Amino acid sequence: MIHANVSIGEGTTVHEGAIVGEPPRGKASGELETVIGAGGVIRSGTVIYAGTVIGDRFNSGHGALIREDNMIGDDCSVGTNAVLEAGNRVGNGTRIHSGCFLEHTTLGDRVFLGPHVVFTDDPHPVCPRYLECVLGATVEDDVSIGANATILPGLRIGAGSLIGAGSVVTKNVEAGSVMAGSPALRLKGVDELVCFKGFYERPYVWRTKEPSGGKAPTAR
Repeated sequence: MIHANVSIGEGTTVHEGAIVGEPPRGKASGELETVIGAGGVIRSGTVIYAGTVIGDRFNSGHGALIREDNMIGDDCSVGTNAVLEAGNRVGNGTRIHSGCFLEHTTLGDRVFLGPHVVFTDDPHPVCPRYLECVLGATVEDDVSIGANATILPGLRIGAGSLIGAGSVVTKNVEAGSVMAGSPALRLKGVDELVCFKGFYERPYVWRTKEPSGGKAPTAR
């Protein structure tokens, strides 16, 4: 189903059973514009709400849910059964794996979220004024976060950091840090990691672009 006021770029395929432009509560069908770029694939079971802007070459897994007021850059993917609640800003080349949960979170460019990473956005649920509070985390460019990690509200994870699987991040993370545990502690710098197969001098030397500090994508 494709609602009114939806713009879909050339070459993007919408599979049977997907819904694009679903109106959020209190809005009529077509009242909010929805924009999806070229060359993407929106798989069956995906629901994209109205008021969302998505760049080129986007891929969704089956059953992905993207609510209103999400802005997603080019070359991004949102995996099977991932949930993007309202208010997220996602940079270019970012991969959100299956089962992740984000709300009011900012992800920079080339961020990787392993399966079932959870971002929280309310320090004291259910606060009636949480939308005026710290909201979700900001993740700068080239950060990788392992499966089942939990990121507490309002934090900043510095560029190029690596968060270990199952970690609970409770404090801001310096750029280039390797963090693990509950609560997550700094173990070393990313520049101290070793490629145990010997394929590279060290992990992540393939990163060549300068960080942009987790800046949100701009509207198209």
